[in-house]
Amino acid sequence: MRKLEVLFAALTLMLVSTTALAQQDFKSVEEVNGKVVGEKVENFTAVDEDGNLFELKDALEEGPVVVVFYRGQWCPICNRHLTNLQDSLNLIEKMGATVIAISPEKPKYLNQTQEKTGAEFTLIYDADYSISKSFDVLFRPEQQVIDLYNERLGADFANAQSDDSAQIPVPATFVIDESGRVAWRHFDRDYKIRATAKQILDALKML
Repeated sequence: MRKLEVLFAALTLMLVSTTALAQQDFKSVEEVNGKVVGEKVENFTAVDEDGNLFELKDALEEGPVVVVFYRGQWCPICNRHLTNLQDSLNLIEKMGATVIAISPEKPKYLNQTQEKTGAEFTLIYDADYSISKSFDVLFRPEQQVIDLYNERLGADFANAQSDDSAQIPVPATFVIDESGRVAWRHFDRDYKIRATAKQILDALKML
């Protein structure tokens, strides 16, 4: 009996240690800082809401790219933000810029975002979180917050995203110039504070 107790205790400790180690792979919101102005952006390829392939370098050949990270179709503030960007899309495009919005949600859910916001710009599926990671905006909320988003807002992380880790991006905005560098950014860990269309237009005027 004593041997069984010791074995059980050892297995429990191993499980706790493994879980703790796995959790260390996830950043908290305080640990992400976002790409800074002047920093080079690595090229990326991803699928859009229609299943088409989007590649950053191709878009940059046409002009600057406005990269917007949002949390998902379940986020009312994200939907309002994207709706506001859609209202100013013509003005942004007249500046020669392309707008893309990136989230960790699958194309089915990107389509829901499109329906809710009327977005006519490209919505991108960050399938393995690689884009969010490269921009240093990806984090994992506290478990009670994840539960709240799932239960109250219908986030459905386990099915909507590529895994059940419930990682999401800080809803940051970056203007990437034609050389592939960050020319301007809006990064605020407070998800309620978003870049305005005027701020984006002012940044584009400076290019």
